[in-house]
Amino acid sequence: MSVPGTAEPELIDLLHLGRPRVIGVWRVGEVLVDPGPSSCLENLLPLLERHPPKVLALTHIHLDHAGSSGSLIRRFPEAEVWVHERGAPHLIDPTRLLESATRLYGQEMDRLWGEVLPVPAERVRLLAGGESLGPFRVGYTPGHASHHVSYLHEPTGRAFTGDVTGVRIGEGPVLAPTPPPDIDLDAWRASLDLIESWSPSSIAVTHFGAYDRVGDHLADLREQLERAEAMARELDEPAFASSVRAHVAGSSTPPTAAAYEQAMPPEQSFHGLARYLRRSGSA
Repeated sequence: MSVPGTAEPELIDLLHLGRPRVIGVWRVGEVLVDPGPSSCLENLLPLLERHPPKVLALTHIHLDHAGSSGSLIRRFPEAEVWVHERGAPHLIDPTRLLESATRLYGQEMDRLWGEVLPVPAERVRLLAGGESLGPFRVGYTPGHASHHVSYLHEPTGRAFTGDVTGVRIGEGPVLAPTPPPDIDLDAWRASLDLIESWSPSSIAVTHFGAYDRVGDHLADLREQLERAEAMARELDEPAFASSVRAHVAGSSTPPTAAAYEQAMPPEQSFHGLARYLRRSGSA
């Protein structure tokens, strides 16, 4: 198929659980970057019916980014899904993905994410990193997830980076979302170097928005990775979570702090870092 994506990027706020600035979908013409969870389809579908997508460009398969992929593929028969080759098997058969997510979210799974349908293998385009797909350059950017990719939209210079360039909402700080199961801080730092080598004009994140001061943003995130790693070594879960919340509250309004809490529960970030430290032998 021909690759669309020549329009100016547009941010769609999915109003996850009714709250603004938690999950954003980026639309570039007929390309959707990270379509979000099925629990938000009632907010997304009315915007797609008149202009159906031809590509779902996934940065990674976590449910807040990609949970609606199977539902959208059923509704839009001309569309295909771009996903890293390591994530594709779990998109085609989401059984293990759902088991892992259920361990995190328990009975809240359906309320948070909604239905998760498989994507037929023939509708999946496998990525390894290094591809050029029309106006998009693909980079393999693990660290937050082992199957994470980022997309540089070359006409605008905007890099769509999912979670690897962090969570940043409004006037709040840049934070590193580090949930289980496959956080890798060394790989994460190398991924930030790759994105910086693109010299993007701006960075577009799922949680939430686009930021033009790319050098400052990446420097802040590198500092936060160091800080979070040190905190995970020194603190237990309640103290870690309390410190993260205090950091957000110190530079955010209460509505913004609530959006951070929903986008990046700090207890999950602690457990992802603790797992990484145990596996790397540096706990």
